[in-house]
Amino acid sequence: MWIRPPVPVGVCLSGLLALCALPFNASAGPEDDTLVVAFSKPLTTVDRLYSIQREGLILSRLTDDGLFFVDPETLEFVPLAASGYQWVSDTELDVTLRDDVVFHDGSPLTADDVVYTFEWVINEESDTSRGPVIRSWLEGVEKLGPYKVRFHLKLPYPMALRDMAISIPLRKQGTYHNAEGGADEQPLNGIGPYRVTGFSAGREIVLERFEDYYPASPKANPDIGRMVFRVIPDQGTQQAELLSGGIDLMMDVPPDVADNVSHLPGVERLEGNDIRIGYITLDAAGYSDPDTPFTRLKVRQAINHAINREEITRYLVRGSAEVVHFACHPRQFGCNGDGPYYPYNPEKARALLAEAGYPQGFSFNLWAYREKIIAEAIVNDLRAVGLDANLRFVKLNVFSKVRNDQDMEAFFASYGSGGTADASASTGVHFAADSARNYTGDEALAETVLAAERTIDPARRKSLYRKALNRIAEQAYWVPMFSYSQNYLLSPALNFPVPKDGVPRLWQASWRKQP
Repeated sequence: MWIRPPVPVGVCLSGLLALCALPFNASAGPEDDTLVVAFSKPLTTVDRLYSIQREGLILSRLTDDGLFFVDPETLEFVPLAASGYQWVSDTELDVTLRDDVVFHDGSPLTADDVVYTFEWVINEESDTSRGPVIRSWLEGVEKLGPYKVRFHLKLPYPMALRDMAISIPLRKQGTYHNAEGGADEQPLNGIGPYRVTGFSAGREIVLERFEDYYPASPKANPDIGRMVFRVIPDQGTQQAELLSGGIDLMMDVPPDVADNVSHLPGVERLEGNDIRIGYITLDAAGYSDPDTPFTRLKVRQAINHAINREEITRYLVRGSAEVVHFACHPRQFGCNGDGPYYPYNPEKARALLAEAGYPQGFSFNLWAYREKIIAEAIVNDLRAVGLDANLRFVKLNVFSKVRNDQDMEAFFASYGSGGTADASASTGVHFAADSARNYTGDEALAETVLAAERTIDPARRKSLYRKALNRIAEQAYWVPMFSYSQNYLLSPALNFPVPKDGVPRLWQASWRKQP
């Protein structure tokens, strides 16, 4: 039978928990089996369906499971709450559930819960954070049996498993209709390896290991019994807490801070990769000004040759960061371009500018909102080849508005792809026809990107992304800069596997055995 989206009742749950507003009283470390982690930004909800923050993703991987998840080693999407799946056609996906999964309240997960979750998400009135994305490809969900469902897609969509893995934690049937007393009074009822036992918005979140978590899960049997996430916006305060034993783990630590603190006793430093890349977009379409020099190929090629990406990466980004040559992260599926590279060559940059009709250079604004020291280094390289580049360093909200109005000649930015190891999350986002980030005006490129997102054939997708990436490189629409490196500072008592995609999986953490 077909299950239609539920009729919403009053207020939907945009914030699930207000269990307690306790002062912080947990001590960090193995003595009481409590891992204390610092969050730089506060969370207003612990429900991933209503949060897009990175902190929410980290938390959700502990409290929730989806049908699929990202394998920590391969970064591929594999079954989690699902036991298997099969593409019946390009637009029909059958998923079989595990029969031993229970919610934190003890009730079993069934097909009814899966249907309810996805129909809630695609209901426009539910106002979930990823609803518009899921609605763009999902028509509905059909129950085939107690532990089997069929997803009916509107069109072929190869990233369906990705969206199910990252964006859609499963909810018990009726969750958002049975919130007696209001949304803020209902505790989160997930199926993850940890359950929420305390949430004080903007202050702290307390989790405890869920002892009835299904043993067949790749996330089963986490070592640490209790986790506390403290909101500490100031890096200096985080450092002091780490040194005094108030926290066990700092994440997203700037390289200079990591350099200074890691040499102190009682602190260990770890470095890891991140799917995030830095890049410069050039207004090849002339959206900001039809007469902008960036509409000329040789000018864009000159910009690519003018910037010393190797030194910027080595001395400013540091860690495991690498120079990237295409509009994607090298670890992403489909990031296999073989088009032209643009090595640092200021003499060639000057020659290309002269050939384009600008022997004396020209003036323009380079917009940026993050990593000011890197943006300044880029400007210095551009000035060294005769370009009068002016850095417009603004706040993110200002940057986003001007960029989305397509009123920038050039801008330096970064993109993390939501931690997704697939070129659709980078190349697709920036070069789709309807993307405000697309400054190319290249209809053929947009069609190639769209074709790659409309086939579930892996070989065909790779071929199309190679074609798109080569076109971007040949036309020098971007200046791909570098991948990012993640720095972590932690207590020596903590064993923390460094993630390959920059998203910590804290269920893998454990305490080191004491001699």
